[in-house]
Amino acid sequence: MVVRTELTDDETDRLFQALAASTRRDILRRTLEHEQSVSTLAAAYDISFAAVQKHVAVLEAAGLIIKRAEGRERLVRGDPTMIARARALLAAYEDLWRARIHRLDDLLAAPASPPPKPGE
Repeated sequence: MVVRTELTDDETDRLFQALAASTRRDILRRTLEHEQSVSTLAAAYDISFAAVQKHVAVLEAAGLIIKRAEGRERLVRGDPTMIARARALLAAYEDLWRARIHRLDDLLAAPASPPPKPGE
C-alpha cells in the first residue's frame, strides 16, 4: 500500500481552514484520544447539536476525522494519517525557513569586505 504524504493545495486549504476554529481543534483532540459519538461530542459544548455536526463535517471534509455509522449513532475518530501528512507539510516549511536563516547567518558571519576606495 502506498501512502501519500504530500498534500495538494486544496487539501492544505481545507486542513488549515478546519483547524482555524478552536471548537474544531478541540473536537479533533477529543476524537484522537478515543472514538466518540456526535451526541457525546455535542454534550460537551454550549452550542447546538447542528453546529457540532457542521464542525464534524468540516473536519471530515479535511480528512482529519473519520465518521462511521453504528446503528443510529454516528461515531467519530481522529485520523492520525492526516495528522502525519500535516506534520510533514509543516516540517517541510520549517526546513525551508531554517535553511534560509542558516544562509543569512553565514552571510552575516562572513568577514566584511573593505569599502571601495573613491575612484575604484
